[in-house]
Amino acid sequence: MEWIPGHFVAIVGGAVAGSEAAYRLSQRGIYCVVFEQNALPYGKIEDGLPMWHVKLRNAEEGKIDDKLTQSRVFFVPKAGLGRELDFHDLVDNWGFSAILLANGAWRDRPLPIPGVDDYVDQGLAYQNPLVHWFNHKHEPNYNGPRFDIPDNALIVGGGLASLDVVKIVMLETVLAALRRRGIAADLLTLEHDTISKFLQAHDLTREALGLQGCTLVYRRRIIDMPLAEMPPDATPERVQIVHHGREKILHNFQAKYLFRFMELTAPVEKFVEDGRLTGLKLARTEMKDGRPVILPGTEFIHRAPLVISSIGSIPDLIPGIAMDGELYKIRDSETGQFEGFSNVFGLGNVVTGRGNIKASFDHGRQVAETVMEDFLAWRQEDYEELLRRGGVVAGQRAENIADFLNTKKLLSLEQIEKIHQRLRRLQEQAGYDGDYRNWIARHRPVRYEELIGWKGKHG
Repeated sequence: MEWIPGHFVAIVGGAVAGSEAAYRLSQRGIYCVVFEQNALPYGKIEDGLPMWHVKLRNAEEGKIDDKLTQSRVFFVPKAGLGRELDFHDLVDNWGFSAILLANGAWRDRPLPIPGVDDYVDQGLAYQNPLVHWFNHKHEPNYNGPRFDIPDNALIVGGGLASLDVVKIVMLETVLAALRRRGIAADLLTLEHDTISKFLQAHDLTREALGLQGCTLVYRRRIIDMPLAEMPPDATPERVQIVHHGREKILHNFQAKYLFRFMELTAPVEKFVEDGRLTGLKLARTEMKDGRPVILPGTEFIHRAPLVISSIGSIPDLIPGIAMDGELYKIRDSETGQFEGFSNVFGLGNVVTGRGNIKASFDHGRQVAETVMEDFLAWRQEDYEELLRRGGVVAGQRAENIADFLNTKKLLSLEQIEKIHQRLRRLQEQAGYDGDYRNWIARHRPVRYEELIGWKGKHG
């Protein structure tokens, strides 16, 4: 690549938001390096989106691949903040024009019960490692956390991700029960057909399989579940429609996957027997001023061989980055600018707190545009002007660009080459030779649908 003066932006995290930012910046002639903590850049598309979303996963990962193979985009795998990368070194010493953090929300929000985390892997599980296991446990070289999924598990949550956890638990327990009866089935068929229809086709019921089903508890009402989006300026009529839609979604989901549900119920205390978490003390709640309030005297013990917390994800703690409660301290959520740093911006669910694909895509695009237009003051016409000035004969080139370089605060060729040399050392450390497509092909895991010869359709 022939270097020209310009901006060089670091992007930490290559999934939906990070890849979109890299694409937008590169289209305006800005050099980008995408530092990815994993071998693959797909984030929760790979490790958080349940594996039955075959078509969606493949489509979204294909989009990420296309964006990260743009000219001026450099990919560095296996480079995580707090590991191979030091945040202060990135800010103070690399010389980037701007730094964009799109490292996602990988840490489970702690279940708010004193001492309960002492029982992780002893009756307590969290959503993120559970879904990671579910997506990858079929791989021959899988060496991550492992779970035994029993019947009658208790799941604490209420969002869309909680319904994914419910479905995982029901698929695993029903599939195991079917196999004990000698009935051939696989996870994708069971999910696609729905558990209820599959059992009906075999003249079976959940009870006939000897299963009780898992239980999802939610501290608010069904109508408060974020299963259908409520417009910010919703009329009373629209509010009723959304509430009805939420009830319908949940009831249809229950009918398909045969789990139990308790609304207006919150965990208040751990229940431990013989050194193992064997359930939770729950209490009824009521809604007051939009908040769930515990009703005294309504406590009861709910026994369960496994408790799964699915109450949201938050960003990892990174030395050097201030926190505001569970989240990074952001000066302005619209621009994503971090408190205390003029050139550090957050994008995607490290800022939005929303894990859905569209929200991450939109925020990645929004922050990239803000960084270009407002922080770097680098517009399309500026890029075109740089190309025009840089296109003159070699003898006139340096003088022709110098005034423009100073006016726009662009990095010099020497500064750009210095950054490139540092990122190349990290690429070499990871064993990455710069051939993105080949790297992806070599590191993409074997897919469950490939192992079972799945020919069906999954969204």
